[in-house]
Amino acid sequence: MAIQNTDRSGENGERLAQGLGWFSLGLGLAQIAAPGEIAHLIGVPDDDENRQMMRAVGMREVASGIGLLSQSHPEGWVWARVGGDVMDLSLLGGAWASDRTDKERVAAATVAVVGVMALDLLCGRQLTDRDRHDDGYAGRQSFSRHDRARAMENQRWSGAVHVKKSITINREPEELYRFWRDFDNLPRFMTHMEEIRKLDDKRSHWKARGVAGFTVEWDAEITEDRPNERIAWASVAGSSVHNAGSVTFKQRPAGRGTVVEVEMRVDPPGGAIGAKIAKLFGKEPGQQVGDHLRAFKQIIETGHLTRSDTSFALIKHPASPPSEVPKEVQAELQTGSYQGAKS
Repeated sequence: MAIQNTDRSGENGERLAQGLGWFSLGLGLAQIAAPGEIAHLIGVPDDDENRQMMRAVGMREVASGIGLLSQSHPEGWVWARVGGDVMDLSLLGGAWASDRTDKERVAAATVAVVGVMALDLLCGRQLTDRDRHDDGYAGRQSFSRHDRARAMENQRWSGAVHVKKSITINREPEELYRFWRDFDNLPRFMTHMEEIRKLDDKRSHWKARGVAGFTVEWDAEITEDRPNERIAWASVAGSSVHNAGSVTFKQRPAGRGTVVEVEMRVDPPGGAIGAKIAKLFGKEPGQQVGDHLRAFKQIIETGHLTRSDTSFALIKHPASPPSEVPKEVQAELQTGSYQGAKS
C-alpha cells in the first residue's frame, strides 16, 4: 500500500510539473512581450527599470517552463521555481514599501505568488519523495551523522555563487586588518550595505539593499580571526540569506603593499538564476566584490571615496562629493596611523 501511495504521489507530481511548466512558459512569454502591461497588472510603475525587471523574470520563467516540460526528472527545476517564488515575494515586499505602487494590486499579486509557491512546494515534495523511493532511499538510514551533516551542507550551498577577487593596496597588512575588523567601517566602501550592527564579539546583524530597492537582513558570525592575516565569517543557521566569506591580507615582498583577497559564497534568492537577474541591475556578487575592493583601496590610500550617485559601481569623477569620512580618520588613513574605532 505504501508503494502504491508513493507511485500515485509521483504521478500527481509529474502532472502538476507539466501544468507548472506550461504556466511558466505562458507567463514568461507575456512578461517578455508586454512588460509594461504586466508591471501595471501587479501594481508597480511602468518605467524602464520595472520593464527590465519584468523581462528578466520572464526569461527565468521561460527557462523554468522549458526545463519542466523537457526533463523526465524535473524536480530540480521545480525547486528552482521555489527559489524564484522567494525572490518574487521579496520584490513585491519592496513594492509594498514604495509610495509609487498600487497597494491593492500588489497585495493581489502577492497572494497569487504565495498560491503558486504552495503548488511548487507540493510538486517538489511529491517528485522528491518519488525519486527517494526509486533510489532506495530507505536504505540510506544507516548513514553516519557526519555523512548526513555533509549532505545537508552540500544542499545548503547547492545554488551558491562563488566569488574570488583580489587587489593590491599600498598599505601594511596590520592597518588593513584593523580597518576591516571594525565592522562599522564596512558600509563606507560596501555601497549596498545599509547597516552592520555588532551584537557581541563574534556576531553581527547585517542589512543590505537588494534588487529593486528591497532590503534583506541576516545575522553573521566570525568563524576565524587571525590578526593581521585573515578574517572569515558566515551567516548563522536559519538566516534568510546564506553567505560565507573571508578576507586575507598578504604582504608583498620589499614593502610593495599588501594583496587583499576576498572569497565568498553567496546563495542569492532564486539561486544562480536570481544572481543573473541581479547582474542586470549591477548587483551580482562578483561585480559587488570587485567594486567594494576598489572602494576599499581608494578610502585607505586617499582617505575618501569618490563615486557617482547614478551608478552602483565605483566611478572616479572629480565632480562627485566624497563620502562622509571624518576628517580625523582621513588624516590618520593618509599617514597610515589609523588604529580602528575609538572607544
